[in-house]
Amino acid sequence: MARAGSVCVAVLLAVCCAETILVAGATEWHVGDDKGWTFGVAGWENGKAFKVGDVLVFKYSPMMHNVLQVDHAGYDGCKVGAGDKKYASGNDRITLAAGKVFFICGFPGHCAKGMKIAVATK
Repeated sequence: MARAGSVCVAVLLAVCCAETILVAGATEWHVGDDKGWTFGVAGWENGKAFKVGDVLVFKYSPMMHNVLQVDHAGYDGCKVGAGDKKYASGNDRITLAAGKVFFICGFPGHCAKGMKIAVATK
């Protein structure tokens, strides 16, 4: 019985260590670099090698902007959907999962002025 408990503890420790290693290798990306999340940021993501576990940091004035995670159609058409995830702290940190994600500013007209990015993990 004690041996089974030791095996469970060893497996749990191995999983925790693996997660720590994965997170330790993550890159923190400041969207828009020094300008932050603002007009004309579209294209900032081009040429960057995003990985699962990397963190996008969106910095902006919450009185003037927000961040919405939308689907591909919402990104292309600058449309906000009812189920879109909204961030509005002004210092949002979003950890990337596998696949492609799309972000826009939900304030009227801001997405059309280039406040949108599409990020794909490798």
